[in-house]
Amino acid sequence: MDLGLNGKVALVAASSKGLGKACAVELAREGAHVMITGRKEAELQKAKQEMAGLAGEVEYLVCDITKSEDITRTVEAAVQRFGRIDILINNAGGPPPGSVESLTDEQWYNSFELNLLSYIRFIREVLPYMKEQKSGRIINLASSSVKQPIPGLLLSNTFRTGIVGLAKTLSLELAPYNILVNTVSPGRIATDRIKELDEDKAKKTGKTVDQVAEEAHKGIPLGRDGQVEEFGRTVAFLASAASSYTTGVSLLIDGGSVKGI
Repeated sequence: MDLGLNGKVALVAASSKGLGKACAVELAREGAHVMITGRKEAELQKAKQEMAGLAGEVEYLVCDITKSEDITRTVEAAVQRFGRIDILINNAGGPPPGSVESLTDEQWYNSFELNLLSYIRFIREVLPYMKEQKSGRIINLASSSVKQPIPGLLLSNTFRTGIVGLAKTLSLELAPYNILVNTVSPGRIATDRIKELDEDKAKKTGKTVDQVAEEAHKGIPLGRDGQVEEFGRTVAFLASAASSYTTGVSLLIDGGSVKGI
């Protein structure tokens, strides 16, 4: 299937590694020109090198998504480099684990700025361009916790759910401009984030990291972690012309882990 992404321009936040990078890779593989971003230039350079030879052109820009001025500069640079923005992939690293008793006000404020406000700021910056061209795709990366809270991840459970409310509201407001807004919510995808969470749980429970992972797999009908390529391909489909009548959706990519409807 031709996804119709050839020549499209995508801006992918927090994409030097993990799920953000997976999205960037699949978009570039389909012929989209991609601006990847992250806080560490060395990681961005490495990611760009690894994506060399894909159908679409890949550029990078150092960007701290907790800083509004960095977000403004990044969007302007992407437009200057490629002439337009067709696709925005909002993404951010996960907040630290913790309980309501242990988390400080500073951690709450930091997580709000990282995991929700950065999404709002990116959307606000790209909207003038998308409205002018009467088309666009905005895809927000969240977590399966939007459907089923994950024990010990109070910050993530709180702010990821806010992303869904934001996306659903904007899908209604932006539909007249043919701007589609969707959320993708990963479960256990094999990334460094999952490894860190498994290590944290292992320390607290006295189990090995392998034991923690094996127990987690028992709760996944497909019996395994998802691969980043599987996640990236789903995002590329939602960003494409093949998904032209889908907006306001919160899509789980979790191997069937969440049992509710």
